[in-house]
Amino acid sequence: MAASARPLRLLITGATGFVGLHLAAAIRRTFGAGTEIIPTALYAGKDPALGEVMALDVTDPSAVATMIAKLQPSHVVNLAALAAPSAANADPSASWRVHLDGPRNIGRAILQAAPACVLLHVGSGLAYGKNRPPICPTSEDRVLAPTDEYGASKAAADVALGPLIAKGLHCIRLRPFNHTGPGQTDAFVVPAFARQIARIEAGLAPPQMQVGNLDGQRDFLDVRDVVAAYAETIARSDSLTPDAILNIASGVPRRIGDMLQQLLTMARVPIAVQNDPARGKSDAADVILGDASRARSMLNWQPTIAFEQTLADVLEDQRSEVAKIAK
Repeated sequence: MAASARPLRLLITGATGFVGLHLAAAIRRTFGAGTEIIPTALYAGKDPALGEVMALDVTDPSAVATMIAKLQPSHVVNLAALAAPSAANADPSASWRVHLDGPRNIGRAILQAAPACVLLHVGSGLAYGKNRPPICPTSEDRVLAPTDEYGASKAAADVALGPLIAKGLHCIRLRPFNHTGPGQTDAFVVPAFARQIARIEAGLAPPQMQVGNLDGQRDFLDVRDVVAAYAETIARSDSLTPDAILNIASGVPRRIGDMLQQLLTMARVPIAVQNDPARGKSDAADVILGDASRARSMLNWQPTIAFEQTLADVLEDQRSEVAKIAK
């Protein structure tokens, strides 16, 4: 790790979400337990892991400008998002407000009131769209060609930040590909499978899973590896160019059906799998694969957690959640 040359005062938007909680833990591991973290979310509250959480609606330019000017963070990590693509696609207006207007509001506020602050904007590998034949990992030089509202709104933010960077904003654009881990909701495929298995094990559902198309291949990472990359980006931010773009990816395609089979081998009871064509989607068999060579080189980062361990941790997490409900 190359340590940042200045005191850290880290403002995180969307801090109470799945990635935000893991990021706060990674920051403390990387920089020390006393590192100043300012967690924000749409609603104020108290979080067991984060402490006091400040309210911040990133779509409100006045609120964003006031907070940036008052708190003078050294870094802003923008995690505010409609995390599940399905939710973003179901409500395109909200997706564009949060994913496009939010980053622009943050960038403008930094330029106006805290020009030394570094913005780490977390976008998405879905901004590239699907991989096209011949299939090879997608690099940062690939043209953005999203195919849904989620990816399009994420791509638009990447583009919209360009003019602000040209005006002096130090903004590092991160494009993570699929990631999962303990704490993720069952709106996502891996915990959705794990939740079904946990419910069956607990006797809350019959021993049969209904699944859709399992032929899609996705580039999956453990969320703990992803946030390690974010923490390393913070540490090296002063040495990275003000317009740096970094993919965060494994470079390994994983078939959805193979991940399900791995989870089933960990199940405590026999479970049958039945295909339901109604659950399939037209793009379900596509390949989405990232090239993180740049991040590996610039951050000296690489994934360290075996994906089998990730799956085991997700399943154990879902068992714990189901046990709480069953009581």
